[in-house]
Amino acid sequence: MAGAAPSEEALRRALAERQAAVDAQAEAVRSLKASGAKVGVDAAVEALKALKIEAGAAARRLQAAVGSGGGAAREEMRQAVGNTLERKLFYIPSFKIYRGVAGLYDYGPPGCAVKSNVLAFWRQHFVLEENMLEVDCPCVTPEVVLKASGHVDKFTDLMVKDEKTGTCYRADHLLKDFCKDKLEKDLTLSPETAAEFKRVLAVLDDLSREELGAKIKEYGIVAPDTKNPLSAPYPFNLMFQTSIGPTGLSVGYMRPETAQGIFVNFKDLYYYNGQKLPFAAAQIGQAFRNEISPRQGLLRVREFTLAEIEHFVDPEDKSHPKFVDVADLEFLMFPRELQLSGEPAKLTKLAEAVSKGTVNNETLGYFIGRVYLFLTRLGIDKSRLRFRQHLPNEMAHYAADCWDAEIECSYGWTECVGIADRSAYDLKAHSEKSGVPLVAHEKFSKPREVEKLVIVPSKKDLGLAFKGNQKMVVEALEVTHLVLCLQFLRQVLSCLPK
Repeated sequence: MAGAAPSEEALRRALAERQAAVDAQAEAVRSLKASGAKVGVDAAVEALKALKIEAGAAARRLQAAVGSGGGAAREEMRQAVGNTLERKLFYIPSFKIYRGVAGLYDYGPPGCAVKSNVLAFWRQHFVLEENMLEVDCPCVTPEVVLKASGHVDKFTDLMVKDEKTGTCYRADHLLKDFCKDKLEKDLTLSPETAAEFKRVLAVLDDLSREELGAKIKEYGIVAPDTKNPLSAPYPFNLMFQTSIGPTGLSVGYMRPETAQGIFVNFKDLYYYNGQKLPFAAAQIGQAFRNEISPRQGLLRVREFTLAEIEHFVDPEDKSHPKFVDVADLEFLMFPRELQLSGEPAKLTKLAEAVSKGTVNNETLGYFIGRVYLFLTRLGIDKSRLRFRQHLPNEMAHYAADCWDAEIECSYGWTECVGIADRSAYDLKAHSEKSGVPLVAHEKFSKPREVEKLVIVPSKKDLGLAFKGNQKMVVEALEVTHLVLCLQFLRQVLSCLPK
């Protein structure tokens, strides 16, 4: 039975030991030659050659473990696949004859057919099977809507700028690329330095603006193209701004998500659903994000089709009647505790994750299960699919809990679906901003006495009122008279036969 493969850390330590032995033997050879000694030089040189062979073998083992050669192969494979897809007109860069615009693509006939089939399956799997209410809302959104939702102030990524040319880069991408490049290509890294780079990659999304800037400065990261120094990170809003109407005074944005159209229509959707909770609304449509540095082909673009669901549930009862249908599903889950400790994702039963509170509630867990079924039925390899929980600083401003379905592809683990418990943030925000209450009412089968209030003014109160103001005395007497009448009426009603 073959033993377990040595860990990357063990391989790095082994290489460091071999290299130290090579350096020591090389120094011994130099000393012998400098002393003019004839005896032992040849043997020392042969020993040095043997140690170099051992060090070379250790380097190759480490290189295979970290996938340096695989990285080149993956890049070559991506180029071949990308060229084939463009040649077969699955997709091509938009405005190609004008050299195109980064992050914008056109779908050709076969690409449109694939996209149409995926969306049709999504509609069948979610909208029809879950009896959801489908809507279709405009892409142009007034500023007041996105101001209320928080997108105007908080929908940002951290950006750095080449201090000489002004070229912009996404800060976290530069740090991520630097760490991955070092881990894959620099075989001289000590195990401690390699562990530090891995820790940075694990908590990358949780780094604050100041921490991100400090790491970029500490590692000496510069502009990739010019090697010029970079500015400190600063936030950049990802929404495309526009104006509505000819005056330009009415500011609008191209929607960065389709959810807000559902939230602002909550009152009418609730009425359409017979004023009953829970219910879900869904929308398929275009969304727009002004990415700082679009890359990775179709994975990060500036205009894309988004399929989104908002499920409205009683905040005091987030159970789901169909959770039992997905409770026994087992798949890779990557909660924040594992990420922060540097451990890998683990196979976990959904029921266990919900019962332990790792997943916030049953309804959130149910949709995680449904997303897992959707993706695997599309053909995604189960071993290359995981659900990763957002880290605290990474969490969206509206979320109480959030998980990403991530797929491992040639670019690494890549977000495909986001599943969040948005609490009542959006409905409350739009209610306050618009003045229209976006609320649901619960009807009880029998009346419930919530609070019993009896007002009986004391003689002292009446006396103080008399001293202060004649009008107050009259009002106090009227209140007293009303209380006495109510008490009399209650006594009469209690005597009547039931």
